[in-house]
Amino acid sequence: MSSRGLTGPKAAAYIRGMRYLGVDLGRARIGLALADDVLRSASPLKTLHRQGSAKDLAELRRVLEEWEVEQAVVGLPLNMDGTEGASARLARAFAAGLAAELEIPVDLFDERLSTFEAEERLRARGISAREGRSRVDAEAAAVILQGWLEARGR
Repeated sequence: MSSRGLTGPKAAAYIRGMRYLGVDLGRARIGLALADDVLRSASPLKTLHRQGSAKDLAELRRVLEEWEVEQAVVGLPLNMDGTEGASARLARAFAAGLAAELEIPVDLFDERLSTFEAEERLRARGISAREGRSRVDAEAAAVILQGWLEARGR
């Protein structure tokens, strides 16, 4: 349900918090997760297979519009010692392009060990490694987004 176009008592009855998109950027796939200010809990959404910058951004625009996302959080893959390597530079460039192209605020958040935690979460739910391969990127995006929410007290 969208609050757009509602007026009067219906508008007052429908209050939705700001919605966030978590992004786990990989070279082959992009994991996505959603959260909002009301529930404050990130959930895996889907995994996109990379098709090039233009197609990736077009698909992300579709997701942003469908889910009425107002801000994105892209995982920043730092080295274990906190330094940045090639993957971190790729994430920074992607985040800047996402912000410019889709005209929404984009934060970066340290994603160290997010994939490990995502795999642990899937195993705890009884999802096998084989089944988990298709879900791990979206689950990692949820780990990233949840960490960002908790770090900001949202």
